[in-house]
Amino acid sequence: MIKAHLGNLEVGRIGLGAMTMAGTYTAEGGLDDAESVRTIHRALDLGVTHIDTAEVYGPFHSEEIVGQAVRGRRDQVQIATKFGILAHAADGTFGMGPDGSGGNVRRAVEGSLTRLGTDYIDLFYQHRMDPGTPIEETVATLAELIAEGKIRHYGLSEAGAATIRRAHAVHPMAALQTEYSLWTRDVEAEILPVLRELGIGFVPYSPLGHGLLTGQIRTIEDFPDDDWRKTNPRFTGENFTRNLAIVDEVTAIGAEIGATPAQTAIAWILTKGDDIAPIPGTRRIARVEENIAADAVELTASQIERLDNLTPAAGARHDETNMASVEQ
Repeated sequence: MIKAHLGNLEVGRIGLGAMTMAGTYTAEGGLDDAESVRTIHRALDLGVTHIDTAEVYGPFHSEEIVGQAVRGRRDQVQIATKFGILAHAADGTFGMGPDGSGGNVRRAVEGSLTRLGTDYIDLFYQHRMDPGTPIEETVATLAELIAEGKIRHYGLSEAGAATIRRAHAVHPMAALQTEYSLWTRDVEAEILPVLRELGIGFVPYSPLGHGLLTGQIRTIEDFPDDDWRKTNPRFTGENFTRNLAIVDEVTAIGAEIGATPAQTAIAWILTKGDDIAPIPGTRRIARVEENIAADAVELTASQIERLDNLTPAAGARHDETNMASVEQ
């Protein structure tokens, strides 16, 4: 697989997001941990080197699955995980944050190292910014962890341009993780130019639009009752109907080159630079095989232009509560 560069960290340009392995879209009873492990193994066999998880997924379950799957294969993979949504107390209990304090960062990294079964983390992100803790304080602790060898690189998730600059001034930052796809392109206006000015890589999450760009979803009745997408503005009412038109165009372009809609959507992101490494999430072997095959998909200049010019998605990308945690 072609490589991408996240600062000084080199990864395969298509990674694997492990959020769904903790049941994010599926009730807990529907999970199959053995299948999730097999999916990670298949991804590694296909050349994936970048696995992304977080302590809050589960909580903790996704990290445990990743740790189990990479046992004996640690040298083949760069593990990324995240802290900051959970607030860890000194007595071992935890609640909801955000919490970017130095003490919380240190308690979080020790828990993640244990669950992942490793003595270092390749890329450690602050999952959401903590308005109560200056980013300089958080990054100072991350720099200490780098010096101690517990993490190799750090990143931020859903941070604004000013925060990125402040963080990078304390210690060079490897990557920003934020949503980016054919229906979420906010980062193109300000964030991507800042990242490239500073030499910071970009890791798009949800490159398949929370599943919509796979072409497999045509009605919200396809979702189980407890699926959070049923309340997401882009999946409800007229917005959902309008957004299906994006899927139809992606599907049509894919048909021209013998690619699935998912492969077409990922291939489009890959045209945007060698400092971008999307992490499509799945817990299914068939889906990981489909996604990784996008590495070989070649779009023509005309097709890229058509995708670039798609009508923007209708509706906010999250509900009001979740958007409040995203820096603008």
